[in-house]
Amino acid sequence: MTTQYDQPQAADETLDTSGLLCPLPVYKAAMVLNRLDEGKVLELICTDPGSLADIPAMARQRGDVLLGSREAGDSQTFWIAKGAS
Repeated sequence: MTTQYDQPQAADETLDTSGLLCPLPVYKAAMVLNRLDEGKVLELICTDPGSLADIPAMARQRGDVLLGSREAGDSQTFWIAKGAS
């Protein structure tokens, strides 16, 4: 479930994939999440409209937690907490 937040969540790392198209935002986010410790939060910035479906699906498949998302213009920001490995 995705919750809309007015304020950004505290992030341990930020990844800006603006300008990249599928599958690169998913691939790069997975690479960062793989090296984060459990419970750490990734802030992911995307401009690919497909990310609205792709990022939540990736989080579910990996066992991570999608803490929230926000759309602003052509940009989407997601906050993902690394799940148990």
